[in-house]
Amino acid sequence: MSQGDDHGYGGDSGGRGDDPYSTLGGTRQTRTRLPDGEGGDHGRRPARNSRSLVMVVGVVVLLIAAIAFANRGGGGNEEASGGAKKPGTTGSGPTAPTGTKPVQGKNGTIASGFAHDEQGAQSAAANYAVALVSAEILKPDRRGEIVRQIFVAQRVGELEAKFNEAYSSEFLEKVGLDENGNAAEGMTYVSRTAPVGTKVTAYSTTSATVEVWCTGVFGTAGVSSTNPVSNDWFTMTLKLQWAGEDWKVDSFAQKEGPAPVNTDRTASNADEIARAVEEYGGFTYAR
Repeated sequence: MSQGDDHGYGGDSGGRGDDPYSTLGGTRQTRTRLPDGEGGDHGRRPARNSRSLVMVVGVVVLLIAAIAFANRGGGGNEEASGGAKKPGTTGSGPTAPTGTKPVQGKNGTIASGFAHDEQGAQSAAANYAVALVSAEILKPDRRGEIVRQIFVAQRVGELEAKFNEAYSSEFLEKVGLDENGNAAEGMTYVSRTAPVGTKVTAYSTTSATVEVWCTGVFGTAGVSSTNPVSNDWFTMTLKLQWAGEDWKVDSFAQKEGPAPVNTDRTASNADEIARAVEEYGGFTYAR
C-alpha cells in the first residue's frame, strides 16, 4: 500500500487528503452578545411585581426538573425497558452518554482498555486521533511507541516506516524543529487536538469505522516564528479492529472541515499561547 494510494492511510481524495501529513503532528470563538440596557428606563431596574416573581420561580423549577431528568441518563420508554438508548450504527443519532464505562486504563499516555461496543470504539477513535495529531509523534524516540500502542500488530512495521519517512529531519527543519522534534530555544511547538464529536459509520463485534470531527491548534509559538500557531478543523476517519482485547487502528484518513465561520477575536501573542500549552493539560476522551 503506497502513500499516494492511501491519501492519508486510506483517506478521501481532495482537500486535506491530498497531503496526508498536513495536519498530523500539527504541520499545518465564539462571541456572546450581552443584552443592551433598558434604554427607556435609563438603566433603572424596573419593579418586579408578584406575577413576574411567580413566573421566574416557575422557570427555575422547570430548569431544575430538566437537569435532574437529564442526569438520570434516560427516561420514558428507554427507562421503562431497563437500558439506555444505544447509538445507531449508521451514525444518524447524536453522541450521547450511556452506562458503559468506556476506558479501563492507559498504555503509557494513551488511553486503553476500551469497551467492546460502539461506545468503546468511539472513545478509542477520539483518543487515537489526539495521539496521531500530537507534537509527540514528531519525536523519533516517541513515534515508534505511539504507533505500537495505536495500530494493529500487522500494520506497525509498515506504518512506522511511513511515519519515519514523512517526518524526516528535512521535514522537521521546515517546521522549525531539530532532528529530535524539539523547537529552538525560546520557541514552543504546539500541536494539540480536541475532538468535537464522533460518529460510527460501520460496526460489528470485530471491526468499526468511526469518524472524529476535530479542531486544534498547530504551529510554533515564538517572537521570530515563521510558522505561527493557528487553528484548524478537520475530520479523521479511523478503521478499527478488535484485537488483543482492545480496539486498535487498522487504517485512517483525514479531510478538511466541517469548519465554522471565523470570528474577529484578537489573536493572543506568542507568550500567551506558549504559557497556555504548558499550563493546561490534555484529556482522556470517553463517552
